[in-house]
Amino acid sequence: SGHTTMKRCFFFLFIFKFFIEACDEGADAVLAIDRVSNEMALTGKKDVPPSAVTRPICGIMGTIRLVAGMYLIVITRKRNVGSLLGHAVWKAVDFDVISYKKTVLHLSEIQSQENKTFLSMINNVLTTDGFYFCTDYDLTHTMQRLANTSPDFQEMSLLERADQRFVWNGNLLRELAAQPELHKFALPVVHGFIVMKPCRINGKIFEWILISRRSCFRAGVRYYVRGIDSEGHAANFVETEQIVLYDETKASFVQTRGSMPFYWSQRPNLKYKPKPIISKTTSHMDGFQRHFDSQLLIYGKQTILNLVNQKGSEKPLEQAFAKMVSGMNNGMLRYIAFDFHKECSHMRWDRLQILVDSVAETQDEYGFFMVNSEGKTVAQQKGVFRSNCMDCLDRTNVIQSLLARRSLQMVIPCRLQLLACVVSWADNANACAVQYAGTGALKTDFTRTGKRTRLGLVMDGWNSMIRYYKNNFSDGFRQDSIDLFLGNFAVDESDGPTPLRVQKDWKFLTLPIIMLVAFSMCIVCLLMAGDTWTETLAYVMFWGAASAITAAIIMYNGQDFVDAPKLVHKEKID
Repeated sequence: SGHTTMKRCFFFLFIFKFFIEACDEGADAVLAIDRVSNEMALTGKKDVPPSAVTRPICGIMGTIRLVAGMYLIVITRKRNVGSLLGHAVWKAVDFDVISYKKTVLHLSEIQSQENKTFLSMINNVLTTDGFYFCTDYDLTHTMQRLANTSPDFQEMSLLERADQRFVWNGNLLRELAAQPELHKFALPVVHGFIVMKPCRINGKIFEWILISRRSCFRAGVRYYVRGIDSEGHAANFVETEQIVLYDETKASFVQTRGSMPFYWSQRPNLKYKPKPIISKTTSHMDGFQRHFDSQLLIYGKQTILNLVNQKGSEKPLEQAFAKMVSGMNNGMLRYIAFDFHKECSHMRWDRLQILVDSVAETQDEYGFFMVNSEGKTVAQQKGVFRSNCMDCLDRTNVIQSLLARRSLQMVIPCRLQLLACVVSWADNANACAVQYAGTGALKTDFTRTGKRTRLGLVMDGWNSMIRYYKNNFSDGFRQDSIDLFLGNFAVDESDGPTPLRVQKDWKFLTLPIIMLVAFSMCIVCLLMAGDTWTETLAYVMFWGAASAITAAIIMYNGQDFVDAPKLVHKEKID
């Protein structure tokens, strides 16, 4: 599987340098990082000072520059997820962000506060569950892509050959990447979801694996990242691979999801469901063409399953998508619009089978990738289903799980309900939803049980309320955190002010206080009635009107009151 990276390493803290030792047998090379000049180089164990403080780490995430200077990010704890073709797969559990500088006394009070904010952003991303790595296997590629590579590719380091769409610490590893001799210490980390489950059918045991790889291109949170960028990268793009290992046979089925690939936005504005806006000033077909040219090259034929509503505010998006697919006039693209909510209304979720049956022939044509027990490739997957709803989360995951279940029955013909596999698709939904929307997924009761339940509706309502709060009042910080982590925003080496110093205008604090005071006075007037009901009613009407008018002004200026990103210019996000 090519060059290996460190299985576990020791980290030596010294006053002038960091020394990182790989624990490969017979390895003598040590990575030395100069804490003053920031230079990285290989050295020998003999050069490590005896007085250096030793601590074990599991790998290097990379380095990043903040206001105080450079920081080293390391993985300090990992958990074994399972074994993939004999290679241990790990989930990164804990991290440490270590400053090259010994103190921050060189910073002003404002700079020190900004540095703390940037550190909290980095930790915000690191504490978002879902970072995985393998020291001797390439997690960024599907089994089919790996099988169709050359021997030279197999000999490349994991960092060199990785699919850059899915290397979430690619920006952090840029300095290590610039020096090929240091690639052994560079650990590509994917973000998403990985689960491995042993299953049994008729006494036969097989391994079922699900891998979701979240793209780091146009990554972000629910309402602040929609549509595509100028290079054709779609928001919330995720590649999901279902792998089955049995009787020394390997099979893989791949699906993708991603935001509708044209220029549209849906900025939070305190409304429960902001109106989506399609750009009228941008040439949609340029980015649209780039997106699908890339998808066709990587995956082959595409069947687009658009699950958005075909009425209301979502209707123009569906119409635009259909029109652009028609405009491409490409025989390898097929477009299917399926109004998920309309078809499944009144708890009629059995009607999803209509969609599954309608694409059954196409799924048979696309097939799956398979290698037999003799190591010979006997089948190739010829195309993928690209599913999307508004967020590419809830409705999308339900459909993907149904198609994956059908593929599993093609690989292993059986009529048994594979509970472990079904539950894991729901876990996959939750993982992807937390990373993008901030809460667990909706509709997972159907994915887990095959039935829509009233308890599931209640849980969806609860998650929707949490999403509303996070989308309006905390997602700006989350978006900034992701942009800083991925390198979409870089802290300037100069001592100039950062975008964090942008202050809200007077409305942000004044109007909510006025509304709160007016509403409180209204309640007080009701509790402490005056001499006459007429007098009490007059006070209540006055303060009630003041409260209502202020609330209306706040809602009208909703975008001024939400937690918006500060590090990336608005036009870049839109």
